[in-house]
Amino acid sequence: MPSESVLAQKQQFVADLAEKLKNAACGVLVDYKGISVEDDTKLRKELREANVDYFVVKNTLLKRACDIAGLSGLDEVLNGTTAIALSNEDIIAAPKVLFKQAESSNGKFSIKLGFVDGQVISKEDVEAYAKLPSKETLLSQLVFMLQSPIQRFAIAINEIAKKGEETA
Repeated sequence: MPSESVLAQKQQFVADLAEKLKNAACGVLVDYKGISVEDDTKLRKELREANVDYFVVKNTLLKRACDIAGLSGLDEVLNGTTAIALSNEDIIAAPKVLFKQAESSNGKFSIKLGFVDGQVISKEDVEAYAKLPSKETLLSQLVFMLQSPIQRFAIAINEIAKKGEETA
């Protein structure tokens, strides 16, 4: 039986983790077995730069935190080595970085599951999020799409004005 202080620390960790899970816009669970220290260091640096919180967690503690946070459906993957990446703002940042790592690791690093806005998503859905363009790219595409009809209208008006000058 653990001592009272150890038990209190674990309960506090679970409560803090549950709060992080509730506040996260996106989370991704990964199996990190076999990843080298060098690759792990690079991965953690990339995740920090993307404002993603990444840490290793015991499966039993994560399960309890998920129960408190209301995330159901993660139990089936809570075995083996587990790390979690949490993003409070960008739902694409964590999947993008982790998917890139999973592709380059030759099976040593793999995505288990994820969640977005409190809803559990499959590994395939996490990969689909990873393949989406960044927010900046999507915004620039939107601006281009909105600008295109206006530009075409201006060209049409200009052509009409040219024809009017030719006939006059």
